[in-house]
Amino acid sequence: MEERKITVNEILSLKGKRKITMLTAYDYPLASLVDRAGIDMILVGDSLANVVLGLESTTQVGMTEMIHHAKAVTRAVKRSLVVGDMPYESYQVNPDGSVKNALRFINEAKCDAVKLEWFDKCLEVTQKVIHAGIPVMGHIGLTPQTADKLGGFKVQGKDAETAKRLIEQAGSLEKLGCFALVLECVPDKIAGLITKKLKIPTIGIGAGVNCDGQVLVIHDILGLFERYTPKFVKKYINLSPMILKAIEEFKTEVIGGEFPAREHTFSISQDELNKIE
Repeated sequence: MEERKITVNEILSLKGKRKITMLTAYDYPLASLVDRAGIDMILVGDSLANVVLGLESTTQVGMTEMIHHAKAVTRAVKRSLVVGDMPYESYQVNPDGSVKNALRFINEAKCDAVKLEWFDKCLEVTQKVIHAGIPVMGHIGLTPQTADKLGGFKVQGKDAETAKRLIEQAGSLEKLGCFALVLECVPDKIAGLITKKLKIPTIGIGAGVNCDGQVLVIHDILGLFERYTPKFVKKYINLSPMILKAIEEFKTEVIGGEFPAREHTFSISQDELNKIE
């Protein structure tokens, strides 16, 4: 029986019923596993820049890379709702091109929705994209694409003034029609206030247990990204040393002539070999 895709309306309906699960994925094999595990939503995140492409900033990844990886993810997914992360160049550098770029995620990459980080013209751009019929997930708090304007990669909303600003941003995005909202690096009690105030689900990353759901980067939970580990990350397994060990064993066996063994080798009959010789 064919798997049934999760819809935006189903994500909305989960608020207050059960916690929502979300993970990133950037390729076919991992997206397939995340989907098979029954995760509600997959984010093709611009964290692709850091964890897959080895870049320093998410602002360095563009539409070419994001669409390429989003296509790989959607080919694998049968059930999860797939959200394409709009890269910095696609709407912040050029707000006028935001709808065209968002449509590429839907029509070309076959994503179900897009995600936009808060920035100066966020409400204007979000309104245009939603008006074009594209489901939008908002993102407030620590917004990596504009972290330099926030004083770096720091928790946001730690004082009354900035916390009130986050609450206002959340309300504005809900009013425009966002179907969900990512809260990144926000104090748990502020995230709880926002979650209680909104009718749409909140998805936390470093925002405590009071959010309606949680998202993490797949490479972080698998221990595949070793450059740094944020405080909010839990490594459920540390695959890096296991993978390194397997590669080292391969190297040793090849150099020692142990691999390939007979069971890994194709043969030809002696009769056919005699015809050649």
